[in-house]
Amino acid sequence: MNNDPIEDPQSAAVEQLERFGLSAYAARTFVALASLGTGTARDISQVSDVPRTRVYDAIDELHDRGLVDILQSSPKQFWAISAETASRTFEHELQNRTDVLRAALSEIEPVERRAEQRGVWTVDGQRSVTERVIEFFENAEEEIVYMTVEDLLTDDLIDALSEAAARGVSIKLGGVSTAVQERIQEDIPGATMFESLWVWSDTSAGRLMMIDGRKTLVSALVNGTDASPSDPRSETAIWGEGDTNSLVVVLKAIFTWRLATENPE
Repeated sequence: MNNDPIEDPQSAAVEQLERFGLSAYAARTFVALASLGTGTARDISQVSDVPRTRVYDAIDELHDRGLVDILQSSPKQFWAISAETASRTFEHELQNRTDVLRAALSEIEPVERRAEQRGVWTVDGQRSVTERVIEFFENAEEEIVYMTVEDLLTDDLIDALSEAAARGVSIKLGGVSTAVQERIQEDIPGATMFESLWVWSDTSAGRLMMIDGRKTLVSALVNGTDASPSDPRSETAIWGEGDTNSLVVVLKAIFTWRLATENPE
């Protein structure tokens, strides 16, 4: 969790509230009221730049969503729920929407999607690549072979690997330092470590992965024009599935040779 202070908390809060479906006036009204604790329409208008006549509409919107309470006084007083309660409200709302979306998509998803995906598929963006890798980990039945730079071996991925190991999936990891290996082996005692073919930090390589000997993924880290200063490199990946898929054939040969070299009989 990122606990760093936000440079402009008011603007950040308004932006996130709008993403949760509040109108611009309602978002600005709630943020203003949160900073005041309680206040009248006039008070809110003075600190939010929301026209006083529109504050009432915004309050109605917020009240309908359970974000403010109203004191029937003259003039009316308005009270915003706490940051913790507001966050929990939106978290539950988001979870419900996610559950409904998952159920709806599952109903319409073709059966063929779960069968072999022919060809080589492209994924762009580190978040998207990570989500795809986690999905592949979750579907693994026998073996996961995974090589990566340490920056990309996040807690989410380690958790997914640990869950796969608990299902009886064999885990083989390469390209990580001794310190990271020790940490992984605490979480996944049965994981096997092997040396990578090169020093990952000296290259633009991102990840190499093979699942059950028939699904593979390879990625590279590249400079992104819109990447944030804290993450100057974005990621692009290709993946393929199937015994005759060209990407699978090539990477399977590399992994088989490497693991055989690492553990000669």
